[in-house]
Amino acid sequence: MYKILIVEDDTTIARSVEQHLMAWGYEVRCVKDFQNVLGEFGDMNPNLVLLDIGLPFCNGFHWCKEIRKVSQVPIVFLSSASDNMNIVMAMNMGGDDFIDKPFDLHVLTAKLQAILRRTYSHKGQINILEHQDVILNISDASVSFLGRTITLTRNELKILLLLFENAGKIVPRDELITALWESDNFIDDNTLTVNMTRLRKKLEEAGITDFIRTKKGLGYLIL
Repeated sequence: MYKILIVEDDTTIARSVEQHLMAWGYEVRCVKDFQNVLGEFGDMNPNLVLLDIGLPFCNGFHWCKEIRKVSQVPIVFLSSASDNMNIVMAMNMGGDDFIDKPFDLHVLTAKLQAILRRTYSHKGQINILEHQDVILNISDASVSFLGRTITLTRNELKILLLLFENAGKIVPRDELITALWESDNFIDDNTLTVNMTRLRKKLEEAGITDFIRTKKGLGYLIL
């Protein structure tokens, strides 16, 4: 099930789009705190963002720029300000599409389906993930940073993939252990610690320092 975050301060439009997309089987959330859009983005970790330009406190261009610092998730702008300057600005800020208001809900849904299909249909996942200039290449199990590339073991790839997919959120140790449990080898808490220590050392050798944070008694996260 794809997750869609709606960043729209017109509650009538937001609820209408939310209900329509939910009827199509999507998991949908509308942002409530327009001073903390990035926080709500991190909480949901959506597959696509619908973003209005005219918002309280900071406009949609600002939030697009902030989201692009942590994620390459598709961003679709919704706005009645559809002059060429706004469209160009939206694309330059990292937007993937621009839909004029008012719009037909069925047309909106068709556009979103096409974007989601293009983005996620290849092998069921994105092959490249990026966070804080650290690039994880799933297809060849490598990490690149400022021109340097290192190769990951299978377990290191699984650990980093979970952390990237949940960037900004704590991934519990139990969830990481479950992800590593795909062989006849017994994976316990100590085995995870050993794998994490080796991974951190490998990242540091590539110049990636303090990337994985420990939350004592809870798990790990990347910020």
